[in-house]
Amino acid sequence: MTAPVLDVVAIGNALVDVIAQADEAFLVTENLDKGSMQLIDGARAVDLYSKMGPGIEASGGSAANTVAGMASLGRKCGFIGQVADDQLGGVFTHDIRSIGVTFTTAPMTGNEPTGRCLILVTPDGQRTMNTSLGVANYLLETAIDRALIESAAVLYLEGYLWDLPESRASMKAAIGVAKAAGRKVAFTLSDAFCIARHRADFKALIANREIDILFCNEAEILSLVEGDDFDAAIATVAPQVPMLVVTRSEQGATAVTGGVVTHVPAAQIAHVVDTTGAGDLFAAGFLAGQAEGRSVHGSLTMGAIGAAEVISHYGPRPETDLKALVAAQLG
Repeated sequence: MTAPVLDVVAIGNALVDVIAQADEAFLVTENLDKGSMQLIDGARAVDLYSKMGPGIEASGGSAANTVAGMASLGRKCGFIGQVADDQLGGVFTHDIRSIGVTFTTAPMTGNEPTGRCLILVTPDGQRTMNTSLGVANYLLETAIDRALIESAAVLYLEGYLWDLPESRASMKAAIGVAKAAGRKVAFTLSDAFCIARHRADFKALIANREIDILFCNEAEILSLVEGDDFDAAIATVAPQVPMLVVTRSEQGATAVTGGVVTHVPAAQIAHVVDTTGAGDLFAAGFLAGQAEGRSVHGSLTMGAIGAAEVISHYGPRPETDLKALVAAQLG
């Protein structure tokens, strides 16, 4: 088996995030479910964007945010995701390459634009995401770079990309490539609403032992098992995956591997500004810790550091030197 060159290759939606502040009344007026992620069509995206206040625009997408966080921690990563041959596609490509992430997916031509996510942040820091996927959801199997996947120790997949048959088939093919190369597969359940659409498929992936590292938050694992008892949910899912990682916001995070439960508290910050990207940066810190050979506890702590940094400001990418933060707290 060839030794991996990259730490992680991620596959996910290639999106450009538009982030703006909004009050509760705006969410009610626009019939938006606070704290959720909903898919919207192009017309609705144009209408909602026209009503949003001033904000910031940055390349995003869940899995892309994770590898961006890992890159900021000094890890070597790649990303596979579909953009269009348009202005925002060029922005996404430049942004992700500029931080040192390998990105070779060719842009798609046609009528569908590059995807974008309109994120409304309420004063309590909660984010309500409205995503127009555009071409991002049409990730064809021909875009799966087998050599890139084989070159990484871990393949990281986001559940958000599971909606269309084409992208679903591409992700299944990628899992096959990774397994054949002896690599690990990590999967994030992404969102409770995403689980509601694909619960049977996600359960099958887990039951068939195709997932080595499963990431989720408390709401997501409860949705997966269709229950309301957190400990019972952990007891149900943990035996089916080599490593289960569950975040619980201010209650910290828990990992279960080989029957051993490890818990760390949430990293403390003065004020929560925007929770966008918290789970993505937690996964970045955890996977970076594993790549460095740290313990499960050390990796969870790195995840907590990454999540705390990203919720202290607007946007899903770190603005502070994460390596310096980790060195100060963990050495």
